[in-house]
Amino acid sequence: MKIFKFGGASVKDADGVKNVLNVLKTVGHDDVLIVISAMGKMTNALELVIKNYFEKSTEFNASLQEVKKYHNQILMDLFDDEDNDVFFAVNSHLADLEYFLRSNKSPNYSFVYDQVISYGEIISTTIVSHYFNDQGLKNNWIDVRNYIKTDNNYRDGNVDWEQTQQLISKGVKKKNLNITQGFLGSDENNFTTTLGREGSDYTAAIFAYCLGAESVTIWKDVPGVMNADPRYFENAILLNQISYREAIELAFYGASVIHPKTLQPLQRKEIPLFVKSFINPLLPGTSVSKGADLDPHTPCFIIKKNQLLLSLSSLDFSFMMEDHMSEIFALFAEYKIKVNLIQNSAISFSVCIEDKYGNFDALRNSLAKKFKISYNENVSLYTVRHFDQEASEIIEKNKKILLKQISRGTLQVVTKE
Repeated sequence: MKIFKFGGASVKDADGVKNVLNVLKTVGHDDVLIVISAMGKMTNALELVIKNYFEKSTEFNASLQEVKKYHNQILMDLFDDEDNDVFFAVNSHLADLEYFLRSNKSPNYSFVYDQVISYGEIISTTIVSHYFNDQGLKNNWIDVRNYIKTDNNYRDGNVDWEQTQQLISKGVKKKNLNITQGFLGSDENNFTTTLGREGSDYTAAIFAYCLGAESVTIWKDVPGVMNADPRYFENAILLNQISYREAIELAFYGASVIHPKTLQPLQRKEIPLFVKSFINPLLPGTSVSKGADLDPHTPCFIIKKNQLLLSLSSLDFSFMMEDHMSEIFALFAEYKIKVNLIQNSAISFSVCIEDKYGNFDALRNSLAKKFKISYNENVSLYTVRHFDQEASEIIEKNKKILLKQISRGTLQVVTKE
């Protein structure tokens, strides 16, 4: 079996859905499982619904209507007959969403987030599955929450591999075309969980591992894995082949093409990963597989924007020792703060962090009880793997350098632009 993953950009509108069908007709669809994300920017739209819900905003109903309107437009563009079962199916999902928002009593933001955000993937796969059937491409729609089991760490669920393996091995029909949702799972009480933002790649890897798949292909709107994001760097080039190790390094530092958790399960079973273009599906793209000789010999540029540079020192100017570090990182873990760079001296400790859950203010208040704090908001973290002098000059040109760190083969620079 082959695993294909299509992200939100590939199904952002009716033409996108039609193109996915054409990709499958071009490359083959027998014995394939497709993982599909929410359509377009629907995850962002549902996040706004959640925000308005908790803030009791007057914009709540309007934001919910936008979710309905967006999907309804795609339905109208794809299906001529409004009596098609797909209209009932999608409206049923939307009714379930509204019912949850009316009846929910939980004040837990992360719990509510996962229950609401999941409708993006549920509805997108419902539409795609019905459209394929309507066009003669028979498929089996499956609810991923019945197969991927996690703990109840909402918004960043940890997979129960043993239970997930059993469910997928027994439940997924091979030799068929299967369609399922990315990003989602469920806990022991069958409440929806999510695997972390952009987790659909990880979903594909989980199914590949449990099914012993032949390969995984991530279909993107770029030719493959580039040595830099073309939006920020001119003359970005395609990396034809890279090793699992290099791909893991790039993902860890923030390369957006591959989700960081995706590579480990594939590497364990040596399942090759391909990153290809859904615009030109016959192009070779990038292959990720075993072998150190596949590492790129060209600088690879990664940029993470909207970071925070946080510097700490003890209130009495004593050395920053191991007990200080332990306490600081315990707070990072408590507030789910991602650390992307560390630098320390005798009396100070600096980190470049990512506040994806909006907990920085609470963290700062906790740290201020024992440490002197200074910080810079909205900084950018540049990482260059396999850097050279020219690469250094490219990222430092016309920027204010707040912090610079060099390790073996890797340069990191925090800038304020």
